[in-house]
Amino acid sequence: MATPAVEPEIVLYDLACVKNICFSPTVWRIRLMLNYKRIPYTTVFLEMPDIEPTLRELGLPPHDPASGNKSNYTVPAIQHLPTNSYIMDSKTIADFLESTYPDPPLQLTSELGREIELQLRTLVAPTLHRSIMPREVKLLSPRAQEYFRRTREAQLGKKLEELLVGENERWEAAAADWRAVGELMRRRKEEGPFLLGARPSYTDFFIAGSMQSVRAIEPSFFVRIVQYPGFKEVYEGCVPYLEKSD
Repeated sequence: MATPAVEPEIVLYDLACVKNICFSPTVWRIRLMLNYKRIPYTTVFLEMPDIEPTLRELGLPPHDPASGNKSNYTVPAIQHLPTNSYIMDSKTIADFLESTYPDPPLQLTSELGREIELQLRTLVAPTLHRSIMPREVKLLSPRAQEYFRRTREAQLGKKLEELLVGENERWEAAAADWRAVGELMRRRKEEGPFLLGARPSYTDFFIAGSMQSVRAIEPSFFVRIVQYPGFKEVYEGCVPYLEKSD
């Protein structure tokens, strides 16, 4: 007898790309969490220009201006089908999923996790961001490429390609920072591959999701990152939860 199909409980709104896979680091955090908790879900991919009108039509309020978001509407967003409720923003979604689906548990925050996320954002993300942004546009449809280029270049005040000036020098200068953050990730290496030991935490998904995004956009940068101890272990530990990407 065939096993009956499991009905989804979550609709995940994701960013569309020409590869038809998830490549957004913020969406990957939630996708990893859904996969880890084995919550049945389906994905709706939205072209970048369609995110705001689609989510607004669903009745979601825009981001609070004080949140720091440069856009009124962003992905990830989810619909929880059992309650027909809609939620936007990865942190808010993570809180909801953990309270609604507590087994298996996922630690959403820790002192070590907060320290690592801060260092990632301040020490290495600027170098990575400048290399990725001019390349990720190539994964978008022609219509989304025009939107991305127009809006991002207006924010930056320059062409995307200008971000690549001095790229090799920036990566060389940041090498010590990558190593330092990687070593911080290994503080509890004797207990398991994850930051807090044997079980993943949300910060592990923050890291692995970013690395999976880089891998989709420019594999050579993924190869650079995974060479650093700490990053490699966390990514490999999360591989089982990276299998469903669409």
